[in-house]
Amino acid sequence: MKQIFKKIMIPLCSVILVTSCNKDFLNTQPLDKAAAASTWSDAALSEMFITDLYNGIQEGYLQQNSLDDQTDNCLFNFGRQAINESAISPSSTGDVLGTMRWDNMYSRIRAANLSIENLGSAKIDAAVVSRLKGESYFMRAYYYQQLLRYYGGVPLIKSTYSLSATDFSKARNTYAECVTSIVSDCDSAALLLNGKTMPAGRANKAAALALKSRVLLYAASDIHDKTKASAKSTVVGGFANYDVLGYSSGDQASRWAAAKAAAKAVLDLGDVGYKLDLTAPQSAADAMADHTKLSLSRGGAEKETYFGKYYINAATDDWGAWYPRNNMPNGYHGWSSVEPTQNLVDSYEMMDGTPFDWANPTHAAAPYENRDPRFYSDVFYDGGSWKPRTTDGASIDPYGELQFGTYETGTAGAGVPYFGIDTRNSSIENWNGTRTGYVIKKFMDPNPAIVDMNQKQEVPTILLRQTEVVFNYIEACLETGDEATATAWLNKIRFRAGLPATTKTGAALKALYRNERNLEMLLEDQRFFDARRWMIAPETLGQKVRIIVISGKLKSGKTIKTYRYSKDNYDYTYKVQNIETGVENRSWNDKVYFPPIPLDEMNKNKKLVQNPGY
Repeated sequence: MKQIFKKIMIPLCSVILVTSCNKDFLNTQPLDKAAAASTWSDAALSEMFITDLYNGIQEGYLQQNSLDDQTDNCLFNFGRQAINESAISPSSTGDVLGTMRWDNMYSRIRAANLSIENLGSAKIDAAVVSRLKGESYFMRAYYYQQLLRYYGGVPLIKSTYSLSATDFSKARNTYAECVTSIVSDCDSAALLLNGKTMPAGRANKAAALALKSRVLLYAASDIHDKTKASAKSTVVGGFANYDVLGYSSGDQASRWAAAKAAAKAVLDLGDVGYKLDLTAPQSAADAMADHTKLSLSRGGAEKETYFGKYYINAATDDWGAWYPRNNMPNGYHGWSSVEPTQNLVDSYEMMDGTPFDWANPTHAAAPYENRDPRFYSDVFYDGGSWKPRTTDGASIDPYGELQFGTYETGTAGAGVPYFGIDTRNSSIENWNGTRTGYVIKKFMDPNPAIVDMNQKQEVPTILLRQTEVVFNYIEACLETGDEATATAWLNKIRFRAGLPATTKTGAALKALYRNERNLEMLLEDQRFFDARRWMIAPETLGQKVRIIVISGKLKSGKTIKTYRYSKDNYDYTYKVQNIETGVENRSWNDKVYFPPIPLDEMNKNKKLVQNPGY
């Protein structure tokens, strides 16, 4: 070994000795990077720098572990979520998605600061500079908004540090200061991007105003008002540094008025959205098809998307493109990663607009019939139709129907148990079957060619869309006492979903709105924050996960060789129960309203104040 080392080192030393005489050797530019001065004097390089800003979005909400797995909506199939069990701390923060991580967001904020500073003196076309600055302001606002809604107030750093700086630490700004800064960046972006036609996946004026609408809606919410927060939580409301979490003074009503105006400004831009002009409920079939189109951003529904991340399979290998592999049932060789809970499934209404109720014998006997059409677009359920199976599965299930239960085959009275092909006892794959009795279907490309884990899809992550702004407007109208306008807009959503108009008022109307918001924007990173800002987490996020256990018993005189869902051949029973503790044991602690700042960040910056309860 020593001889080899010597033989390698000798020629290296020779090279160093020869070249060290030439001073130009020390000034060699890296071949894989552009110099800073070159970046801002070349339009193409400037464009590339701004394009890279968008990479902080990562997979958006099409990550394998959805943020909804940390809510009452879903369960993650591959590991307990510490945040669900209130088992997080500064040194053990749990599974924080990349788009919420402190270090990830600040690295992108620094890049945005660099571009804003340098574009001011960039020697490229003024129109290009204006657009690139608009995008930079938007992305800085977006990343700060991600930090703000997760941690509360954070240090506002709006310029780059020089090498001569002696102190890189900075205290957290107040929540109010962060809101003002983000809104200012959104306004700057909207002004600079006004009148500019942007390609899909790039910031535009509507996206900037939609982001402003979200930030002001959150700012008006109860958790960010000290009086309201104190009434619901001594941990939050009694925090000595509450100003980093919300407003200790000021008028919540004024904040709601600002949220209402911001949402209305977006809606006033023009088109009222995709099928929000209906005056009566559309058919269940059309409603289901349209909800699918909205989730895929196609078939005309793409016009409501303001901002998203798009995938091109031929050019990239993004994790979000592997959504079918990550989430298709195991009987299709998928991983069943995101599993809807019975808690979620029960929140879908009946087609006539009445609540689903297990105490109703008709509902309990056929829980998947006559439900809100969005249920059929969002959830894989027992007996539901899907795509043809792969070759190995087609001989077991030639019908392409989901099997999440245990059934009899053979002859009634002497039947033998058959475990559904999509269960954890599947003969295809048994390690990745659903634990709840459901698998997520939303965002799944219905293309029959995409049937196993070896296929990717080109379905975008839609980060800002008009439906969210409509809900923002509805909520602000409710909070400012304008129930008539709120109801009119809520019924537009319901008509598109195939549901009847509501005549509810007061608390019942607010509860209906909250349910509609959750269902319409399922898995779009809304529920995690909505339950917190409304301060309803103890009765929602803290619920035990409920699951469904399904069995099918052959009816008298029936003989079945190959199982298929059939009410003519089987009597089905549906048992709802809590998931076993070993899988997940959810509990709520008010400290989890604001997750902890990571210990590494606290150690690096001694001016930071930790969130309450840690």
